[in-house]
Amino acid sequence: MTHSVHIIVFAKAPVAGLAKTRLIPALGATGAARLAALMLKHAVEQALVSEVGTVEVCVTPAPEDPLWSGLLPQHPAMRISDQGHGDLGERMARAAQRALDAGHPVLLMGTDCPDLSAERIREAAANLFTSDAALVPAFDGGYVLMALNRFDASLFQDIAWSTSSVAQVTRSRMGQLGWSLTTLPTLHDIDEPDDLRWLPEGWLTAIQEHPHWPTPEEAPRAA
Repeated sequence: MTHSVHIIVFAKAPVAGLAKTRLIPALGATGAARLAALMLKHAVEQALVSEVGTVEVCVTPAPEDPLWSGLLPQHPAMRISDQGHGDLGERMARAAQRALDAGHPVLLMGTDCPDLSAERIREAAANLFTSDAALVPAFDGGYVLMALNRFDASLFQDIAWSTSSVAQVTRSRMGQLGWSLTTLPTLHDIDEPDDLRWLPEGWLTAIQEHPHWPTPEEAPRAA
C-alpha cells in the first residue's frame, strides 16, 4: 500500500448475559461472552497483522470502563476510542467522517466474522486504489466490512441495522451517489446457533475448556 488506510474496529464489551445473546441457548451466557471475547481478540489481531495502516478500536462502553480490563491487546499502531452516543449508524458515521476528514481512507469492520482475515482486509484496502468503496457482505444480508474513500451520511442513516436488507440498501445508496464499488466475496457472521458450524476448528473447545480471556465478570475490576 502506498497510502495508509485507517482501520476502525467496532466492538462492545463481551459481558455475559449481554453479549451474543442469540447464542446463549447454545453456549450459555458465559460461553457466549467468551466467544465474543475471542472474536474481538481475533478481529483486532487480524486488523493489526494486515499492516494496511493504523488501527482504532472504537468501543462501547467507553475505554475507561473497568469492563475492558485485560481485554484488548497493547500495540503501538493501535488506539482505543469511545463510540459515543447514538444508534449504530450515527456512531459509524461519526468515526468514518473523522478519519476521512483527517485525510485517510477508512475501513470499518466488526468483530463477528472469524473469516475476515488479514488477507481479506488487505484485499479490501487495495481496492480503494480503484474504487470509491469496497464492501464485504455477510450471508445474513448485512456486511462485515466497508471501506471508503469518500463520506456520505446517507450510507448510515435510516437503515434497519441487524436485518437482511443492510448490504442491499448500502449498495443501492452508493449507486445513487454514483460511486464505484467493489463487492468482495460474502462471508459468515457468527450470530445464531446455526452459525457456530462456521467457527474455526477448535474454537468451541477453547471457549468451553480453556477460555482465551476471562469474561468481564471474571476479570479484575477497578475499585
